[in-house]
Amino acid sequence: MFSASKSIDGGKKNEQREFLEKELEPRLEEAKANKRTVFFVDAAHFVMGSFLAYIWCITRIFIPSSSGRKRYNVLGAIDAITHELTTVCNDTYINALSVCELLEKIRDALGSEKLITLVMDNARYQRCALVKELAEKLNIELLFLPSYSPNLNLIERLWKWTKKDCLNCKYYEHFIEFKVGINKSLLKVSQGENKKEMDSLLTLNFQLFDNANYNRA
Repeated sequence: MFSASKSIDGGKKNEQREFLEKELEPRLEEAKANKRTVFFVDAAHFVMGSFLAYIWCITRIFIPSSSGRKRYNVLGAIDAITHELTTVCNDTYINALSVCELLEKIRDALGSEKLITLVMDNARYQRCALVKELAEKLNIELLFLPSYSPNLNLIERLWKWTKKDCLNCKYYEHFIEFKVGINKSLLKVSQGENKKEMDSLLTLNFQLFDNANYNRA
């Protein structure tokens, strides 16, 4: 066994920086000026199981834990400025039809005149012809992130917060309770109940990991 340190690939950093400066930031400036609406899009797959945390105690204790592989899937789009959340949820799987449903919900909510950009990752079901054709029909721009760039997708922070809010250290006996717990957390975002927290979490500051490194063992 050995340990080594290696800087993140310079080409990837440059690709992310170029995307941020030339593609993403200009659209975000338009969004701030209310000339465009920018959404960050991604799917989260919440598996009903143990979401562990740590406690310290003198005597060993046993606590109940969920088990199984049932998943609750949430395809979300969060407004970069208002932090309003639009979702398509199911307990089967997310595919191109799910993305099409999300596109239609967003266009219906904003009307036919608003300029809309969806910032998305490179999942195959997001880049397929069906999605691209519908996006063109609805006059929605699809802006695809560079590969392996979750740090540039604002909604990734929301998924992390959701797990902390309703899953970590929580026990759900039944799957329906598991789904309700997630929906309640997402509803807080949709209804702006925790606006101050979201405004702090979802700032438009993106880390490029210029000084980051990883260890290999």
